[in-house]
Amino acid sequence: MQVPSPSVREAASMYGTAVAVFLVILVAALQGSAPAESPFPFHIPLDPEGTLELSWNISYAQETIYFQLLVRELKAGVLFGMSDRGELENADLVVLWTDRDGAYFGDAWSDQKGQVHLDSQQDYQLLRAQRTPEGLYLLFKRPFGTCDPNDYLIEDGTVHLVYGFLEEPLRSLESINTSGLHTGLQRVQLLKPSIPKPALPADTRTMEIRAPDVLIPGQQTTYWCYVTELPDGFPRHHIVMYEPIVTEGNEALVHHMEVFQCAAEFETIPHFSGPCDSKMKPQRLNFCRHVLAAWALGAKAFYYPEEAGLAFGGPGSSRFLRLEVHYHNPLVITGRRDSSGIRLYYTAALRRFDAGIMELGLAYTPVMAIPPQETAFVLTGYCTDKCTQLALPASGIHIFASQLHTHLTGRKVVTVLARDGRETEIVNRDNHYSPHFQVLRASVASALQGDVLITSCTYNTEDRRLATVGGFGILEEMCVNYVHYYPQTQLELCKSAVDPGFLHKYFRLVNRFNSEEVCTCPQASVPEQFASVPWNSFNREVLKALYGFAPISMHCNRSSAVRFQGEWNRQPLPEIVSRLEEPTPHCPASQAQSPAGPTVLNISGGKG
Repeated sequence: MQVPSPSVREAASMYGTAVAVFLVILVAALQGSAPAESPFPFHIPLDPEGTLELSWNISYAQETIYFQLLVRELKAGVLFGMSDRGELENADLVVLWTDRDGAYFGDAWSDQKGQVHLDSQQDYQLLRAQRTPEGLYLLFKRPFGTCDPNDYLIEDGTVHLVYGFLEEPLRSLESINTSGLHTGLQRVQLLKPSIPKPALPADTRTMEIRAPDVLIPGQQTTYWCYVTELPDGFPRHHIVMYEPIVTEGNEALVHHMEVFQCAAEFETIPHFSGPCDSKMKPQRLNFCRHVLAAWALGAKAFYYPEEAGLAFGGPGSSRFLRLEVHYHNPLVITGRRDSSGIRLYYTAALRRFDAGIMELGLAYTPVMAIPPQETAFVLTGYCTDKCTQLALPASGIHIFASQLHTHLTGRKVVTVLARDGRETEIVNRDNHYSPHFQVLRASVASALQGDVLITSCTYNTEDRRLATVGGFGILEEMCVNYVHYYPQTQLELCKSAVDPGFLHKYFRLVNRFNSEEVCTCPQASVPEQFASVPWNSFNREVLKALYGFAPISMHCNRSSAVRFQGEWNRQPLPEIVSRLEEPTPHCPASQAQSPAGPTVLNISGGKG
């Protein structure tokens, strides 16, 4: 690549200066911006050593994100961007690079081999570059959607951010191959709903649920479990807000945290502090599954609606809580101690409504399975009109938050609400879902009696040799949406699975049409039968078809795990006559203000 001519340098300098003049006005005018003291309200460390820090703000009016990237120790350059699953191949990138003569900023992309190319459409626009004692600040913006085939579409849900460091000056941008760089990824929810913060009650008190002085294991991934308990005689309260507490210096290692309440039927839960997969973990911790709080990197405090709160404490409620902290330690840092957790804000002045949590999706059963070597296999669970008609109040329920959940092969999750056979709204959708980033997201929807809630999960089993069946084990699969709503009802679980009798017919059909014998004997378990299926194209397609037409067994369950009265086996699939279309990206009206090529920077000091 040729160094830009002096006229381009002058134009770039004038462009940068003009934008810098209007920067404060521009950021302050952002829709959904933070209070005045924080023009960039959202913030995450990108790398475990804290060399890169990202802050951002969102303009929904302009459909644009404003990024501020702090590079604490700049060598020869840095890459930052987004990709489908966090790979540096096929990534949408912005690159700061240097050669022997100067420094440049440009919109780029990488191909399937990791080779970097300058984008012909420069959608990342540099607004300011400034040296400070902390490091180099880069302020730039990009529309949510650009209609550039080399660009990532920024949507609600999980975004896989990627980064890399350039160690030596380059002859040209095209000489970069990401395979030879020090790189990494960070998952985050970039788009945040603009919801006003409700005022907290005057009597609000706080409680910190923290795992004390944990020595973070020297391994890439750790889920740490810690059991604590409420004080004796702790009366009924409403949680109205919660926020993270992250030990200073560990911001890049503490990936996400959840607080669960244990099942009330157990009078005691053994105290424990250790890895969640430890053989020493008490079995009763598996019954601590009622979510009280969930936080993930990049999220801020979570507020309940003014009219509702999540009840805990008092009669019929377990005193025992389980904190789960996910440590993401890709550099295998050792010797680091941590006491992170979640701070609950609660009140004794109970609000008008108790908030509830309802499980939607698939029942935890092996009859729902994904064949091996699948790239995008879809399973769907239903909360049927028959169940909502019986179990929801006449005024319906108001959903205000949602947490999606699968195990390791989940790649996409969506819950849709249907009324009178027509899909009407999305309750939650994550097109780039990761099981390693399960955050509670604000969601606004109302479900009435007779509505249907449909939850579909897309799985990738390319690296597996055997079928992956549904179940509780980490190598088994789930498809769940925990919706938070009010007013609380007795309906705690509204899920489905294929009728077992029809699955048995599938195994008999497979046995008849394959030369290899499939175990269909009554004493064989469903996982054993799936393990014996030869996964040719016929057997795959028939299983997919079975899940698309066979009747279902409905789990329309009370909080006591007892089903509501009625016939729930061999129920027909809900009939959906009209489906919502995938939203089409909105392209910016004009690219006239975009620079034709890379911007030339002066990063020796001052502004560029």
